[in-house]
Amino acid sequence: MMNMKAIRHVAGDPALAPVLELIRRSFAYMDGRIDPPSSMHRLTREDLDQSCRTGEVWSLGAPPVACMVLTPRPDCLYLGKLAVDQHLRGQGLAARMIGIARERALALGYDRLQLQTRVELVENHAIFARLGFVKTGETAHEGYDRPTSITMEAEVRGPEQ
Repeated sequence: MMNMKAIRHVAGDPALAPVLELIRRSFAYMDGRIDPPSSMHRLTREDLDQSCRTGEVWSLGAPPVACMVLTPRPDCLYLGKLAVDQHLRGQGLAARMIGIARERALALGYDRLQLQTRVELVENHAIFARLGFVKTGETAHEGYDRPTSITMEAEVRGPEQ
């Protein structure tokens, strides 16, 4: 499983359609658990094309079994839409994707990764903490008077580097 080739997609890549399908399948369990609903419901193939132009879209496997979107921000590399096929969870694919994100952050001159996860998804908080992320803040979606997401960050270079 770990020897799957990592693929960086380009705008117009036909493989972005199965990447979008993977995101939709992988995020479906959140329906009814998170409020407001996931932005995944509004995500389109055109959005992924745009993410290829303004950042990077990566996947593992063909068809893809894991994927992520990396977006350069002024002070960090943002890791979004990290998805792993539900049948392959627990096999290190998220860790491998985060490893790629760390490599890309270093190559782009960043010293940290950032992501957001919904407050309700406590199991995701634990997974990201095990992968080196720490909570750095909370945000509320527009129209909400309570936190709806937590922000987590990880240093790109760990103590061993």
